[in-house]
Amino acid sequence: MADQADQQAMDEVVRFTSDLIRIDTTNRGGGDGNERAAAEYVAEWLAEAGIEARILESAPGRANVVARIEGTDPTAPGMLVHGHLDVVPAEAADWTVHPFSGEVRDGVVWGRGAVDMKDMDAMVLAMVRSWAREGRRPPRDIVLAFTADEEDSAAYGAAFLASEHADLFEGCTEGISESGGFTFHAGGGLRIYPVAAGERGTAWLKLTAHGRAGHGSKVNRENAVSRLAAAITRIGEHEWPVRIIPTVRAALTELAALHDIEPDFDDVDALLAKLGPAAALVEPTVRNSANPTMLQAGYKINVIPGHATAYVDGRMLPGGEEEFAKTLDLLTGPEVEWEFQHREIPLQAPLDSPTYAAMGEALRHFDPDGHVVPYCMGGGTDAKQFSRLGITGYGFSPLKLPEGFDYAGMYHGVDERVPVEALHFGVRVLDRFLMGGGAE
Repeated sequence: MADQADQQAMDEVVRFTSDLIRIDTTNRGGGDGNERAAAEYVAEWLAEAGIEARILESAPGRANVVARIEGTDPTAPGMLVHGHLDVVPAEAADWTVHPFSGEVRDGVVWGRGAVDMKDMDAMVLAMVRSWAREGRRPPRDIVLAFTADEEDSAAYGAAFLASEHADLFEGCTEGISESGGFTFHAGGGLRIYPVAAGERGTAWLKLTAHGRAGHGSKVNRENAVSRLAAAITRIGEHEWPVRIIPTVRAALTELAALHDIEPDFDDVDALLAKLGPAAALVEPTVRNSANPTMLQAGYKINVIPGHATAYVDGRMLPGGEEEFAKTLDLLTGPEVEWEFQHREIPLQAPLDSPTYAAMGEALRHFDPDGHVVPYCMGGGTDAKQFSRLGITGYGFSPLKLPEGFDYAGMYHGVDERVPVEALHFGVRVLDRFLMGGGAE
């Protein structure tokens, strides 16, 4: 097979990234979003290449796209390749360029979604169109899913597809999506490519404190605001114990070897301190976490309200759900109730699979001096939804990034952007991986 897609694919990936950014698919949560125009864009370019695609709406404007490309071996298990079309909000006044301009400047594509994750959508779209032009077929069925609502609860996107259209994913046993295969510069010329083989579970919490309403000038030992404030302070200051899951243990072992360090799992914090910049790849996933994010209470300065509410972004490691719940019971205490506003499962994927090995081979083929390591995502993706169909998920949206490029800071950040050369690298790596270029 060829080591890369054709030149047209290189041109198209830039065009598609820019065009998709210009389609404002802001997801403000609570059902406030509209991916229809982006879904139609993707479906039209697939159709132009002879790839039949279905647009599936879960609600007006909340559109998803699904297509299947048949492989050469009908007995081989299928592979799901999925990316979301929605993006988080962006305030134009904070940006160097307008966040929905899709401007290409000095070899970089700017705009909301450039790395999260319209770049991956564009890479996949450009790649499969090159397959169609060249008459190439992958060894296994490839199911493409471009989803809505990943930036909120996924109810209008992957959750809807998994529950209402499971038949479209028949035969798929594994999937790839965002947040893996990017260059992480660890200092001294060390280039690491983390491939995600796990995700912490989502635990978005609502806390409610009840008390006795009254005049703000009077003594009140049953103040709901005070009770809530005490609870969220305890949550924010809590030191969660270290819990090392297999994926993170493997990551720490390999990172320690790259730094010529003997891994000491009895003192993980000390080990992280020795890893320098690379510690950022694993530090968020050695513990559960809970961060207060929103407060709602009262309606007048001289009135003590009868109740107060707070919201907490919690994340749970695989196997850490019971510990998380028990800890929240202790931290909130008897005067504050808590409940899951949104909950999603944690995930782990095997590191000894042929698929994980093939991802590593494809990355090393185009960057022989790069080092592939596994890692666990601190947050979550649509892989959680598709796992309910028996699909094992990996994070693999490859990008070769220059030193000093703050990839992690681009996610939901200001001045989100992606280098053109990174997009070209991604198309080539995905092409080799999905076409089985490293198979013996």
